Amino acid sequence: MFNWDDPLAEKPATDKVDNELLPPMQQAANELDTPEPSTASVGELPLNAKAVNADDKRVVNGLADINQLAPFKYPWAWNYFLNANKNHWTPLDINMAQDVHDYRHKLTLEERHVYENVLSYLTTSDILAMRNIGLAVMEKMTAPELQIYQARQVYEEALHTWTYQHCIETIGLDQSEIYNRYRVVPEIYQKIQLANKRLDTVMRSDIDLRDKDELENFVMSYAFFAGIFEGCWFYNGFSPIFALQRRGLMKGTGEQLQYIMRDEVMHASFGIRVCRQIIKEENVKLDPKKIQEMFEEADAAEATYGGYILRDPILGYSKEAHHGQFRFTANRRAKQLGFEEPFPGAEATLPWLDEQANMRKEKNFFETKVTEYQTGGGLKWD
Repeated sequence: MFNWDDPLAEKPATDKVDNELLPPMQQAANELDTPEPSTASVGELPLNAKAVNADDKRVVNGLADINQLAPFKYPWAWNYFLNANKNHWTPLDINMAQDVHDYRHKLTLEERHVYENVLSYLTTSDILAMRNIGLAVMEKMTAPELQIYQARQVYEEALHTWTYQHCIETIGLDQSEIYNRYRVVPEIYQKIQLANKRLDTVMRSDIDLRDKDELENFVMSYAFFAGIFEGCWFYNGFSPIFALQRRGLMKGTGEQLQYIMRDEVMHASFGIRVCRQIIKEENVKLDPKKIQEMFEEADAAEATYGGYILRDPILGYSKEAHHGQFRFTANRRAKQLGFEEPFPGAEATLPWLDEQANMRKEKNFFETKVTEYQTGGGLKWD
């Protein structure tokens, strides 16, 4: 019998008691434990049941049984799930002792400003990413192999949030001040507000993806989160910490963000592929003007944000380099989505950034031997 007070407690050995004398909640629990007599014969099928045809599956608006995994129509989605499970880690695996010393004794005031505000932005952003996939996107997928990877993605966003909290707690930062900063600093809030607006348009209970306008809006929102929010803002957003890491500072935090970045590369890659698949299957025609406006709006927010966190440049990193890399990355993500480049001619201002995602070798956490780290960083983006 299930113990409602302590689900992990062993079932107590008690004499049989009249169920009607028990409290209502306990009566309900007992009734759940009593099997109902079966009225159906073993193996009975529902009326009009037929075998699932993989060709009937679609990313959205599909006709196949959402509860039946195989046969696959999208084997690549299942491969994302398998690869993601090779990347398992937790923030407790990484030694943060040197970071505590660096923050207190080595970082300049300008470097502390960068470190604190990057964490302030990230703590809220990963929760937004989690809500987008878990509450707005996943329920609309009609092929389970897609949902299964997205379930893993939801877990990873929660893991990332834990990682930022672990860094904040370990360094000894004021949690209330760090977590509330995005609400009182307009330059940080602007990015959060843009994402919230996109999310609000697709989290409505009455959304119908058979409606052309609703479907186009859903694809635009998904493209924003995959291509810009995770593919650009996250990809570019870790780079100020990586700049410190490259100088031998805050190396524990930098390593934490490397593992997060590798997850995010897979998230963006998967989301971009799903968007392209929906566009193909549903013959979606997106307005090029709206796409350009979406990228320009994100670019303006990133420039404002970069200007705030890097109002005073730190050694080896400036707001101009930060903004330039965003535009270069945005062009790549737009092309991967099948869109025109929003910022023609933009060049990489942080040529070392891709190394953080594409590095294939990583030192074992507790050993000195070099092992192969399975990562989405080396995935093809087609």
